[in-house]
Amino acid sequence: MSGWIAIAGLGPGDEALVTPQVDAALAEATDVVGYGPYVARVRPREGLVLHPSDNRVELDRAALALDLAARGRRVVVASSGDPGVFAMAAAVFEALEAGPEHWRALDIQVLPGITAMLAASARAGAPLGHDFCAINLSDNLKPWPVIEKRLRLAAEADFAMAFYNPRSKARPDGFAHTLAVLREVCGDERPILFARAVTTPDETLRIVSLGEARPEMADMRTMVIVGSSRTRIIERPAGPILYTPRSVPGEGS
Repeated sequence: MSGWIAIAGLGPGDEALVTPQVDAALAEATDVVGYGPYVARVRPREGLVLHPSDNRVELDRAALALDLAARGRRVVVASSGDPGVFAMAAAVFEALEAGPEHWRALDIQVLPGITAMLAASARAGAPLGHDFCAINLSDNLKPWPVIEKRLRLAAEADFAMAFYNPRSKARPDGFAHTLAVLREVCGDERPILFARAVTTPDETLRIVSLGEARPEMADMRTMVIVGSSRTRIIERPAGPILYTPRSVPGEGS
């Protein structure tokens, strides 16, 4: 039987948010390749081989998946959220481009999932209801000056911004620099959402102003969303709703 690869998004955490398409691929797979905590979300079964690995070996993981598929295995490459958003889809294609020619004949599909910024936005209301951008704050694969330039330009353009990988033990200072840049450009009043472990039992949501935000409010399980100048908060007994209106007034209106 011919091998294949499905690069699959497992969603933000709740099993109910894994798509039927991904479930079907997992049911047919002979192998699951991925970062250890993501592979651990896949139920073991007879005939399924799990290949967990460290988070900093994406290209090695991708090459393993391509090699297994070339040998006739049916391989799911597991990502959390959506595999095309700061995840394994790009890594697999990087390995494919650099690898042997026969890999290019493989059947490779990308199966989308619900990414963290959409899950967090939905929990809070609709902070991404108008123009927005997503920025990975990790400087493992790009230098800080690139991150800072993109932050400044996005803030000056008045986008709502969703931040992945805001703060880790190895990068304790980067998010503090991020907050400083945003305050310099946007001031202190913008609402900022800290959404941790969304759709899991550990979920917490916190909305503060940019001036009140502190680096320790975020970690690697936190999605941070900063509103635009148009983003609003609706206070209500059940908890606030954070949303960005769909329209922007024109000049003179």
